[in-house]
Amino acid sequence: MKTILVTGGAGFIGSHLCERLLNEGNEVICLDNFFTGHKRNILKLMSNPYFEVIRHDITNPYYAEVDEIYNLACPASPVSYQYNPIKTINTSVVGAVNMLGLAKRVNAKILQASTSEVYGDPTIHPQTEDYWGNVNPIGLRSCYDEGKRCAESLFVNYHQQKNVKIKIIRIFNTYGTNMDINDGRVVSNFIVQSLKGDDITIYGDGTQTRSFQYVDDLIEGMIRMMNSEDSFLGPVNIGNPKEFSMIELAKTIIKLTSSKSKIIYRPLPIDDPKQRQPNIDLAIKMLNGWEPKIELEEGLSKTISYFKRIL
Repeated sequence: MKTILVTGGAGFIGSHLCERLLNEGNEVICLDNFFTGHKRNILKLMSNPYFEVIRHDITNPYYAEVDEIYNLACPASPVSYQYNPIKTINTSVVGAVNMLGLAKRVNAKILQASTSEVYGDPTIHPQTEDYWGNVNPIGLRSCYDEGKRCAESLFVNYHQQKNVKIKIIRIFNTYGTNMDINDGRVVSNFIVQSLKGDDITIYGDGTQTRSFQYVDDLIEGMIRMMNSEDSFLGPVNIGNPKEFSMIELAKTIIKLTSSKSKIIYRPLPIDDPKQRQPNIDLAIKMLNGWEPKIELEEGLSKTISYFKRIL
């Protein structure tokens, strides 16, 4: 049994990770300030004697004896991370320093949940890990994009200077159960709008594309990365390379919900990327053949059922 710390453990992705780690026989400490996380996401885990929930903000130091750390804490949707951009940067940067400091003190292995946003509005397609990105450092999204880029740099430097055992993954668009109704992400927006019979809002002309990964596939990739050989630090893309336009996504959700919703169009937000697709060759090679298994319609059906329950 390992003792594993999950920051942001009550969030969309963190709650799934906590459940998986508990099911594998570990003791899990869930750290969350509940800005975007929800207790309902972890309610069914509360009765497990090996699960501990602590309300804490990682911009403040935290001390515990742990074997591994998954650093997921940071608002990840534009609505949330633009609400308080200074707080977002502090969570990514100061929070990373605090968690890396803890990992150094207790000799724990630490995984950074980075993001495809480090690639910005990419000029190459699909994106490989050696691409440096095309990011606006002073734009509306920079608090998140540059915060995550700085966190990657901190991880690498703590490894090189202080021998901290690190792993870095770059998460591409992920969806699934436990998503927040109001998080402003495209999958949750479209599903909620279609279930309510409201117009589905597409920003831009709808030809911009994303690659959608179901959360179970992401969790499998994260755990494989944490357990990979120590010499492989990353970064590694964890995402689904199958690409869909916003129009395709909207029409698929309308079909699956049997909705009467109509599609309407609004101006594209500033710095919103036109294309986003991961090259996952490195993940397949280094993570024992990991690749996404759940097709879009299967994952969307599970997610729609979840939103029906909580609406």
